[in-house]
Amino acid sequence: MKGNQENKLNSEVSESISSPADDDKIAPEYLTYETFREKVWDFEKNPQEWNYQGEIPCVIDFYADWCKPCKQVAPIMDELAIKYAGQVKIYKIDVDKEKKLAGVFGIRSIPSVMFSPTKGQPSMQAGALPREQYIQIIEKELLNHPTSNNQ
Repeated sequence: MKGNQENKLNSEVSESISSPADDDKIAPEYLTYETFREKVWDFEKNPQEWNYQGEIPCVIDFYADWCKPCKQVAPIMDELAIKYAGQVKIYKIDVDKEKKLAGVFGIRSIPSVMFSPTKGQPSMQAGALPREQYIQIIEKELLNHPTSNNQ
């Protein structure tokens, strides 16, 4: 019996060591007004022209903590951050904390999700979409991959 207890303890310890560390590394990044201007677009410097500053495409989830549809989208964004790690950056902006950013983009309904390729104009989707639709948009508009139904 002692051996089983030790094995159980060892497996719990190894799970607690590996799982959270892996999850912490790959997750959506929360942006503030300042970090948005540094990492995405400095609209104060170039107010008339979209000039994405990232090296890989990005998805930006405009959300609020009290918004039920936003809470449905949140785990999808977490999953997409892992699925597309190194290919697409996933960002989140809390519209209640970052009202100025929400105003810059004219966010009137949440969730609103922006998709920005490295070159060209971003597109915006308002409302919660199914996981498969987010994947299709990322594959087609950001990664230029043909879409398939086997997602």
